[in-house]
Amino acid sequence: MQRQSASLGREALTHPAGTREGRPVARTHLLRGAALAGSLALTTAVLPTSVALAAAGESAAQHRGRAADRQDTALAFDSAAYTTISVTVDGQPVNVRWYKEICYVAAPVAAAAQQAGGPGGGTTTIPNTACGYQSMNVFVPESAFGDQRTPVYLALNNSGWKASYIKASVTDGGSYDSATSNVGAALKAGYVFADVANRSRGLTGADGSSPGKAPAAVVDAKAAVRYLRLNDATMPGSAERIVVNGTSGGGALVSILGASGNSGEYDPYLAAIGAAGIDAKGRSTLRDDVFAVNAYCPITDLGNADAAYEWLYNILATRDTTGANPSPTDAAAIAARFPAYEQSLGLRNPDGSRLTAATMLDAINKEVIRSAETYVKADPAHTIPPLGGTFEIQSGGPGGPPTTKSYVNDWIDLDTTTGTVRSVDMTRYLAFVATQATLKTTPAFDAVGVNGNTTSGTETNLFGPPAQKYMNYTEYGWNHNDVAGDGSGIDDTGLTWDQYTGKKSTTVDDQVHLVDPMDFVGTGADTAPNWYIRNGTRDRDTAFTVSVNLDRALAADKQVKDLNYRLAWNQPHAGNYDVPEAMAWIADVVRKAGNPLVSGQRG
Repeated sequence: MQRQSASLGREALTHPAGTREGRPVARTHLLRGAALAGSLALTTAVLPTSVALAAAGESAAQHRGRAADRQDTALAFDSAAYTTISVTVDGQPVNVRWYKEICYVAAPVAAAAQQAGGPGGGTTTIPNTACGYQSMNVFVPESAFGDQRTPVYLALNNSGWKASYIKASVTDGGSYDSATSNVGAALKAGYVFADVANRSRGLTGADGSSPGKAPAAVVDAKAAVRYLRLNDATMPGSAERIVVNGTSGGGALVSILGASGNSGEYDPYLAAIGAAGIDAKGRSTLRDDVFAVNAYCPITDLGNADAAYEWLYNILATRDTTGANPSPTDAAAIAARFPAYEQSLGLRNPDGSRLTAATMLDAINKEVIRSAETYVKADPAHTIPPLGGTFEIQSGGPGGPPTTKSYVNDWIDLDTTTGTVRSVDMTRYLAFVATQATLKTTPAFDAVGVNGNTTSGTETNLFGPPAQKYMNYTEYGWNHNDVAGDGSGIDDTGLTWDQYTGKKSTTVDDQVHLVDPMDFVGTGADTAPNWYIRNGTRDRDTAFTVSVNLDRALAADKQVKDLNYRLAWNQPHAGNYDVPEAMAWIADVVRKAGNPLVSGQRG
C-alpha cells in the first residue's frame, strides 16, 4: 500500500486531548461562525447568573467543569435497563438483551411529530420526538452478555443521505439466516449489534427548521461512537472493536466516520448536541475513531460527484446512446471539470501508474474484469453469459412482484475454460449499466435550483443553514441557479460561488468538506485501519470513479492495514448481499488485531 497520498499540501491543526497519537488533523476549510455559535449557545445555556455563582462560592470555569462532568454522568449506560427477547438464528434459539432507544447525546434536537417519508410521498408520525433521531437500539446476544472484548457492529441505516429514525432490526420472535442476514450473522458471531439513528437531510425540527443539515449525520455518528467509548467499562462489547456498516448514504456516512477519526473540526458541533467527552472548553476528551468500515455503494465525495458522473457517462457518449441526455450543454460543462479534479488527487493505481482522467476508464475496466473473474472462480455454479447471450436481471420494489428483464451481453467476453476475461467493451458496458437503470438527471446530485428544478430529490437539501430549505453546494449548481427567491445562487445573492464561499459568514463549503472522506484520508485524522468496500457493477447511482478514488486514497494511507475493495459482480445499488464474505473478513481482521484491552487496562 505504498501509494501516494491523496491529501497534499493541506493545512493542519493539532488533535484534541484523548486521541491516539497526537498526529495533526487535516482541514481544507476554516470552521466559521455557525459551528462556534452553536457551541457558545450550549455553553451559555448551562451557565447560571453571576449572582448565583458567587453565592455558590465557585467561579464560572469551575461551574462549567461541573456541568461537563454532569453531562457525561447523564449519559451513563444502565446495564439493567434491558428487555429479554427471543429469536432464532439458523433455526437455533438465541436470547437477546435489548437496550431500547438509548439517547446517545445530552442535548438532543427535538423533531416534529410529522416527518416526510410516509406512504405515497406523504408524512409519517414518529412517537419519539425528543430523541428518535439521536438514539440507538443495542442488541446483545446471550454469548456476549458478559463479554467486553467482542466487536460492536454499528448499523447506520441512512438511504440517500436522508435522516434515519430509530429502528429495531432485531424483533422478538424473529428468525434470521446468517447466510443472508447481516443481523443474524452478527448475532451468531456473538457481536453486539446496534441500530444507530441520526439526523440528516429531510428532517423537520420541532420548530419547523431543518436541523439535519451537514455535517449533522456525521456528528451524530461520532456522538454514538463516543457514547460507546464513555461506557466501555460497563457495556458488553469493546469500543476498540467497533465495525460500522452502511449502504448508499449510509455507506457514505460510515466512510466519512471511518476517515475522520478524532478530527477536532467536529468538536463545536459535538458540543452543541451534548456529545460525550467534550469538556467545558469544548475540547475532546474521548476518541471517535473506529476499528473497521463495511461500506456498500457509498454516495460520497458530493462536492465532485456531479463532475465524476457527467464525465463517466459522457466520455463515451453513454447519455446520448441511451437517450438520457436532457441537458447536454450542462452535462458537457460539468464533465469538463473532472480531469482537473482527478489530477489534483495525485492518486496511483496498484501497479504504480498515475490515476488520471486519461487512465480512469482503463482502471474501471480492470476492476470489472477482476470482479467477473473473482465471481466465476468463487463457485462452479457461477456463470456469465457468452457474447450474444442474455443477462436475466430481476427487479421490483417492496410490495410488488419481481420482474425479470433480459439484456443482451454485447460487452464482456469470458473464456469459460480458464475463467478469464478476454475483453470488456467499455462503451457497451456503460450503455448496459445505463439501460438497466436510467441515468440520473443533470446535475445528478446538486440539481435543485438548476434549470427551474424545485423538487428535493437530490442531495441539495443536505446543505445550507437550518432555516433554509436547500442550498446549492457545488460551483456549477450555484452559478447556474435560476430559481428566484430560494436564497441560493447568484440570482438571489448577487455573488458568484467563489465570492459567496469566500465570506467568513458562510459555511456551505465547510459543510461539503465535513462529509467528504477524501478530505481526511491520508491526513492526520485517525483513519480506520480496516476497510471493506463494495460497489455493484450495475450500480448507476454514482460514478464508479467515486469508489475507485476512495480505494486508491485508502491504499496510500499508511494507517490502513487491511483494504478489501471490489466491484461486486452483477449487483445493483444495494448492500449486504455478500454476508458470509463480509462477516468472514470482519472475523479475520478482528483475529489479526488480537484481543483489545479492557477499559480498566487503558492508560
